[in-house]
Amino acid sequence: MTNPSFVPPARNGIGPSCIGLPAGAWPTTLDFLVERFTAVPRHVWHQRMVDGDVVDEHGRILSPNNPYQGHLRVYYYRTVPNEPRIPFDEVILFQDEQLIVVDKPHFLPVMPSGGYLNETVLVRLKQKLGIDTLVPIHRIDRDTAGLVMFSVQPETRAHYHALFSQRTVKKTYEAIAPWRDDLKMPLTRESRMVEAGHFMLQHEVSGAPNAVTHLDVLEVQGALACYALNPVTGKRHQLRVHMAALGLPILGDGLYPTLTPEGQIDYDNPLQLLAKSIKFTDPVTGQIRHFESQRQLALRPSATSAPNWATA
Repeated sequence: MTNPSFVPPARNGIGPSCIGLPAGAWPTTLDFLVERFTAVPRHVWHQRMVDGDVVDEHGRILSPNNPYQGHLRVYYYRTVPNEPRIPFDEVILFQDEQLIVVDKPHFLPVMPSGGYLNETVLVRLKQKLGIDTLVPIHRIDRDTAGLVMFSVQPETRAHYHALFSQRTVKKTYEAIAPWRDDLKMPLTRESRMVEAGHFMLQHEVSGAPNAVTHLDVLEVQGALACYALNPVTGKRHQLRVHMAALGLPILGDGLYPTLTPEGQIDYDNPLQLLAKSIKFTDPVTGQIRHFESQRQLALRPSATSAPNWATA
């Protein structure tokens, strides 16, 4: 007897990916997967099926010749050949039965995506702690360092997600960027942000604001300053877009205002953006939670007149 709620277990900390099959006339499930995921060659999907790594929502292993059936969930295990080690480590700052708080380094993604699978905070934590139920409550960019929270228990996860959807969490970021003495601080940047026509980028357009950030300056030394950023909303790349729009591009930003060619990662020049602190009332325990990143931003060695902030 099949189980319609079946979800394959994680393997070495890596859970299966899932896709819903739409109505359609593909001869086989393999044909659909090859057409849907153009970056994955047919022979890779074929081998995954031969190895039993593609199953449906009833737990049935799908073979390369399996006839296509729409309105069905399909699970598969993804692999990333020759995935390079990211030479920086996450640090666990807090852990209890409900919550894990991690201090993430620059360059390490939170979740598996694209060419990153094992080298992500989520998979590293699952492998280290043996907790397959971990799910990030929120995310920060791969380029950004600092605090990320993970839910441990599925039963209480919605309460923690609500903290962010209801905007009851106070988040503070720090960023190093040029100093403009013609901008009066503190200030609030409100704008409408949408995708910019490139899958990596966002930009501001006219219309009702959907992105709000409060900014203040913490320290000024020469042509550079350290800023405190408090996002009210959580749009993708919001802080980077707002800073660039103000003429304050964050040091080390490979996206704004200029897109760096893909694959050019410079470990010596990280984005100078840090998720520094987070504060909220724990929805399960009622306690006031306040976490601080132990990392500090650094300036590029070439910035000889720069302030002497310590490296992360």
